[in-house]
Amino acid sequence: MLGSLEPLDLGVQIPYHFRCPISWELMCDPVTVCTGQTYDRASIEAWVATGNTTCPVTRAPLTDLTLIPNHTLRRLIQDWCVANSSFGVQRIPTPKQPAEPGLVRNLLSQASSHSNPYNSRLSALRRLRGLARDSDKNRSVISSHNVREILINILFSNINSDSSLELNHESLALLIMFPLGESDCMAIALDADKITYLANLLFHSSIEVRVNSAALIEIVLAGMRSQELRAQFSNVDEVFEGLIEILRKLQSYPRGLKDVIKTLFALCLVNQTRQ
Repeated sequence: MLGSLEPLDLGVQIPYHFRCPISWELMCDPVTVCTGQTYDRASIEAWVATGNTTCPVTRAPLTDLTLIPNHTLRRLIQDWCVANSSFGVQRIPTPKQPAEPGLVRNLLSQASSHSNPYNSRLSALRRLRGLARDSDKNRSVISSHNVREILINILFSNINSDSSLELNHESLALLIMFPLGESDCMAIALDADKITYLANLLFHSSIEVRVNSAALIEIVLAGMRSQELRAQFSNVDEVFEGLIEILRKLQSYPRGLKDVIKTLFALCLVNQTRQ
């Protein structure tokens, strides 16, 4: 890692103020806390996550956990990296800022409101998926806003109509990024129409939709302790047929191999389906 390289290895001394006071590595995403001290975002977030409530340098209480990006320092570090590229120093990338809770709330509101135009709802879901892909931090922020219930409602709305298919598929792609609670899993497993819908998606023309459906089935199966409820899926022949058919198509979508095998394994945990 760049920040841990010794000066003799690089032939250049990393400036003291470019190092994070916690990790002593070169800062990639410097942020300033309420005490005025600057740390690398990953380091100070890890510090707070382990239960610390004081500033590591000043020991003053962290009364406000807002992390303010130090753009000036980050640009100085980037300029220093470029100036010392001949020593093997690589320029740190400009970090993507974490999703603001207010933005997440607005996007979820747009996506879930039936009074909004269809394209507006679809655009909101796509933007949320982009944010979720960016970082664990973003997924944590999105997860704290009742996202599972909202996405489940969108996914299984109008399942007998062709008018909202793209919206349903986008909600499915986002939903599988989050673990479901047992109550969510049970609500799906107890509804024959929802099971049938997911089984039908295993035969969709889009391999991504098919694999995402398999992934959600696996999440639901793994999230329940009841053998009887798991059997609600294993008793549907189309589920097995769809999964096997996906395996035959995976040369065009390698990512799905792990998801499909995990789903088949989860189904095999139901005693009566192992043979």
